Amino acid sequence: MGDTWMHSRGGQMSSVQGVNTRAFMKVFGALWYLMAIERMERCWRMACGDHHGCKLDDLYCGVVGRGDTSFLNSSCPLLEPDDIKSPADFDFGVFLDALKSHVVEQTDFTRKFFNCFWWGWRNLSSLGQNLNTNNSVGEIIFALFISITGLVLVASVISSSIQQFVQSVAGRVEEVRMKRRDIEQWMSHRMLPQDLRARIRRYEHYKWQEKRGVEEESLISNFPKDLRRDIKRHLCGTLLKRVPVFEKMDEQLLDAMCSCLKPVLYTDNSFIFREGDPVDEMLFIMKGKILTITTNGGGTSFFNSVYLMAGDFCGEELLTWALDPTLLPAFLSRPEPCRLSKTLRLSV
Repeated sequence: MGDTWMHSRGGQMSSVQGVNTRAFMKVFGALWYLMAIERMERCWRMACGDHHGCKLDDLYCGVVGRGDTSFLNSSCPLLEPDDIKSPADFDFGVFLDALKSHVVEQTDFTRKFFNCFWWGWRNLSSLGQNLNTNNSVGEIIFALFISITGLVLVASVISSSIQQFVQSVAGRVEEVRMKRRDIEQWMSHRMLPQDLRARIRRYEHYKWQEKRGVEEESLISNFPKDLRRDIKRHLCGTLLKRVPVFEKMDEQLLDAMCSCLKPVLYTDNSFIFREGDPVDEMLFIMKGKILTITTNGGGTSFFNSVYLMAGDFCGEELLTWALDPTLLPAFLSRPEPCRLSKTLRLSV
């Protein structure tokens, strides 16, 4: 229930942010379009005021008996900021592109809409860094508003990602906490001795450090069959081929054996096998090291110790018995105990 709630909330948050971003793009694009018209009208008003015989009513469409307005084009040229040489030249600022691209003159709504939407998206995503404003207070405020809105949207996306990550980690931590509580209750119910409880706690802590709450076998089991086979081959194939008997084995049989191997964790100073125990499994070391100690049954003063490192294996007596069942009595007892320092075991 917890995971479903977190994913649903995260999806809803991303959807809301996407809607807000598109809405801001449309709003800023529309403001850019309307303010471009206002800037051109202001330039026309100033030009009309400086032109003898021009009336403001002549600037409106549909007025009967309009005067000559042909001077407006020459009085309001669309100049780039670097081309403005005279104080009389009008600076259109960030709205110059709208006027030069004839967006305000187009009657095709689709082209007009997407031009404005593109302008809003480009400047929001760049936080308004490409806006060349003039000294108009209103234009500077407009550019500041775009920049601040872009920053807020970027910050909200980052905040949402961090929040989802924290929720995911918190969910796993809560699962581990509940599992530990169940283990404590079980140990108390079974009245386990303190030393055994300490070993169980140490194992659970080590398991969390190594896997961070990820159940590897459960994860792999949800993959398709071919993907499971390739993963197992990658994890275990090299280890199996180090055994002389398996070295020249065909791939299909190796894949079948890899599918039978299971990962196992051991903590420091754990005994895997004791001298005299039956040999019922093989051990392939993926990480850590194992100390094997041979005393020849304790009847003599013979003592030998060898470290097995990552990539090594033990328990190969099982293979001899499997190839020749008549040797079963000879291999029911193992002469070597393995004392573990720290390892990950794959056992059949």
